[in-house]
Amino acid sequence: MSSLASPPNPTALGRQPSQPLLWLRRLRPGVALAGALVAFLLLATLVPALLTGKDPYAVDLSATLQAPSLEHIMGTDQSGRDLYARVIYGARESLLIGLGATALSMALAIALGVAAGLGNRWVDGIVSRGLEVMFAFPVLLLALLFVAVFGPSAATEILAVGIGTAPGYARMVRGQVLAVRDSGYVEAARALGHPYGSIVRRHIFPNAMRPLVVMFTLGVGQSIVWASGIAFLGLGVPPPAPEWGALLNAGRPYVTQAWWLEVMPGLVIVLFSLSLTTLGRHIQQRLEGGISR
Repeated sequence: MSSLASPPNPTALGRQPSQPLLWLRRLRPGVALAGALVAFLLLATLVPALLTGKDPYAVDLSATLQAPSLEHIMGTDQSGRDLYARVIYGARESLLIGLGATALSMALAIALGVAAGLGNRWVDGIVSRGLEVMFAFPVLLLALLFVAVFGPSAATEILAVGIGTAPGYARMVRGQVLAVRDSGYVEAARALGHPYGSIVRRHIFPNAMRPLVVMFTLGVGQSIVWASGIAFLGLGVPPPAPEWGALLNAGRPYVTQAWWLEVMPGLVIVLFSLSLTTLGRHIQQRLEGGISR
């Protein structure tokens, strides 16, 4: 008696899932949640009107200091403005400040770190002592200095955070350059007679700068936290801008009667910073050959 043969089972034949599916299966829930939150806030940065239909600047004195509800999921502020809309529209300015400060910090770090790592001992000594002097100036002190010169603005936050955080990155770049400069493949290139400029361009610089990809991701979150702290003290973007730190500063006088004015923007800042840190650590593990579990 004959019977029709059943189609082969892909699992029985040992067929493996595609690479994207394998990558998703190995992705930790925390990393997935972090990626979802970052994607949501990036969408808020690019097209905030898709996430809220309310005007972040519209004043409604009949709805002042309303607690979170279905109509206002994060409540309203002292002028009756919807806090959720202000947080969504403030994502663009906060992220641009974080990106600008981190880019400035990385640019200074690369210039100083490469100069110290590739220069002679006199250059290295001068740069290293200069970095130690920069370490002595806290970010908030720099913010006060720039506010006195330029006035409170987004540029003030970018300058203060960018310059204040540059020494730490510069030391890391210097260490990377020194490690790569003394590596075996660089010594081999020198023995083969390759020009020094070619060695720096093809071997030292690319390998020394590789960790900065991860550090940039981590630095954006840290810069947003620093910038929010500066704005909370009234040294950042002036009102009525919906920048996250400015929202914290505006809600400070009402913290005892309207807790959501501080908790909601603060929670967004903390979660966004933690999400960027989580993604940065995950990228670092994958670049180093680690497997996320």
